[in-house]
Amino acid sequence: MEPFKNLTSKVVPLDIANIDTDQIIPKQFLKLLGKTGYGEYLFFNWRYDNQGIPLEDFVLNSPLFSGRQILLTRENFGIGSSREHAVWALKDYGFKVILGVSFADIFYNNCSKNGVLVIKMDKNTIEDFFSSKINENFEIDLIQQQIKINSEVFGFDVDPTLKNYLVNGLDEISKTLELGNHIKKYEDKNKVSVEYESMI
Repeated sequence: MEPFKNLTSKVVPLDIANIDTDQIIPKQFLKLLGKTGYGEYLFFNWRYDNQGIPLEDFVLNSPLFSGRQILLTRENFGIGSSREHAVWALKDYGFKVILGVSFADIFYNNCSKNGVLVIKMDKNTIEDFFSSKINENFEIDLIQQQIKINSEVFGFDVDPTLKNYLVNGLDEISKTLELGNHIKKYEDKNKVSVEYESMI
């Protein structure tokens, strides 16, 4: 997984609360075998009409927000089904940071395991971002746990374990592989013990 340490981007303002994973990636698109290819279906029911034509009034279809890597949202993002495909779709589309008031726990953990940084901010700060900063550059520094917007600095909290995963580009499997020597030593030691016990 690619390490995440910092990012500078403007935001895509998705001004909707209580977005569930079925809206993020509808169930009919959960057929791909890998983690990629889902971006074109992200928010499908909001992005396209029933003929598959992009809806002009949906934020992702606006040229103004094209190429931006931070999704700004409201409360309770990622609720509903625990499908990991929701995170794959957001990442495949190009989002590296999801910024909002609150998130479903499983969605939050799935993001971290897939290299997407989730930042929780208080409601007033998110409101400020929506009302006056959607066309400003957000400089996100995960090491310092800060967002810089012009001369303003906003601190944020992040779980130390998840931060370590993101900064070093690790997931649970690669973290386990890092401990390979320790695991082998344990197994070698245990093997001797088992052999000894079998001799008794």
